[in-house]
Amino acid sequence: MTRVIDGPTAILLISCPDQRGLVAKIADFIYSHSGNVVHADQHTDFSAGLFLMRIEWQLTGFELAREEIAAAFAPLAEAIQATWQLHFSDTVRRIAIWVTKQDHCLYDLILRQRSGEFQAEIPVILSNHPHLSTVAHNFGINYHHIPINPENKEAQEQAQLALLKQYQIDLVVLAKYMQVLSSEFIGQFSNIINIHHSFLPAFAGANPYQRAYDRGVKIIGATGHYVTAELDAGPIIEQDVVRVSHRDSVQDLIRKGKDLERVVLARAVRLHLQNRVLVYGNRTVVFD
Repeated sequence: MTRVIDGPTAILLISCPDQRGLVAKIADFIYSHSGNVVHADQHTDFSAGLFLMRIEWQLTGFELAREEIAAAFAPLAEAIQATWQLHFSDTVRRIAIWVTKQDHCLYDLILRQRSGEFQAEIPVILSNHPHLSTVAHNFGINYHHIPINPENKEAQEQAQLALLKQYQIDLVVLAKYMQVLSSEFIGQFSNIINIHHSFLPAFAGANPYQRAYDRGVKIIGATGHYVTAELDAGPIIEQDVVRVSHRDSVQDLIRKGKDLERVVLARAVRLHLQNRVLVYGNRTVVFD
């Protein structure tokens, strides 16, 4: 049974060198300001010597106003050499969905958002093709067609960045956007989730289902990951697999794969929106 929490909460995501007393120090910061912890989870990566934690507490009855929490926590964070993020559960993120021609992930994300599964707004869809403009129109979402080719890529990426600023976008979701983003683009906007149609690191890049079929695999997968400058190599948020057999054609693999892509991308986006993903290096801890 899901626990119902009364009112909004504050969430800290923390990574720091492993040392004694960390849980006590962080919990005491909340307790000393009359906070009630509703969720706490931690992990120690002994190989990296890192302590990683997600802690969530009710804002009702907490003695610090939202705008005071970061400044109050900063001295403790400095003392334990922490990298940290502060979030609030009632924050509504603004998502831009990027697509090419395939619509299965696009429909899924929109319907989940409309049903209240995602605490987010979807004000805009961007595409390098015009094909899915009708989908956007039917849902009352703005649609921008920005063609991309090698000659105009730099200029068009600047146009895309301008639109992200115009719509005040917090997160870009690549829902089968079949273009590689430049390192320059990622350097200016890095909060990007992609769905890749294979179980990474296997079959990175293009045509993974054909390559999986040629290899005679017995399972296929999908991977939701953050985007980095290295193609299909960013920190992994979520993955899943389904069994296939010698009787399955490439088209069967694609059909089964699309079902996985919808679910895996939705899970990855939801985990991100709920502030349950902590990235360190090229890895993640998912506090689910």
